[in-house]
Amino acid sequence: MIDKLNPRIRNRLETAVMDIFSNSDFHKATMRDVAKQAGISFSTIYNYFGSKEKLLFTFVDISLGKLTRRIIDHLQGIEDFKEKIRKVFWVQLDYYERHPELGRILFMTVPMKTWMADETFRQQQMIDMFMEVLRQGQAENVFNPEVRTGILLDFMMGFVQRSFFMWISRGQTYSLSGESNVMFEMVWRGISSPGTKPLA
Repeated sequence: MIDKLNPRIRNRLETAVMDIFSNSDFHKATMRDVAKQAGISFSTIYNYFGSKEKLLFTFVDISLGKLTRRIIDHLQGIEDFKEKIRKVFWVQLDYYERHPELGRILFMTVPMKTWMADETFRQQQMIDMFMEVLRQGQAENVFNPEVRTGILLDFMMGFVQRSFFMWISRGQTYSLSGESNVMFEMVWRGISSPGTKPLA
């Protein structure tokens, strides 16, 4: 349905959605708030989306799709598993730093239970990509083969989420992506195989 929207209207709507839902409690934000800020009639928004959940998660899905494509682009030509994961880690932090409204929505303003109930939560392409890299690395004893692949992913993703949350809490006074290498080395110690030697 969103593809049928006029591009200018769609851009105004996306801006309003990301702004309102990243700065308001999810339960207090309304479609009428979005309509007013975007300068679009409530009936138009309702006819296209039907609920504020569908409205919000449509644009969240679009934003996460852009993140997935960016990760794929940055992984081109990288063979070393450690460098692949380092790049994945950096791209996520850099993306959320550039788009803090998305991070706020995902990690702060929307109840996790609400997002988990929506199909956008699965982000199948992104998760499959992460899992494939981790599985291959485990098969080659680069990543800890004694831990379920999903736990390795949860560990890394949890670190990203906490790092973003505290960056916001501390007033965004430093570059989140600028500290990615230091933070990644800590993550690496947690996911690498016990027999993996650190790089000199």
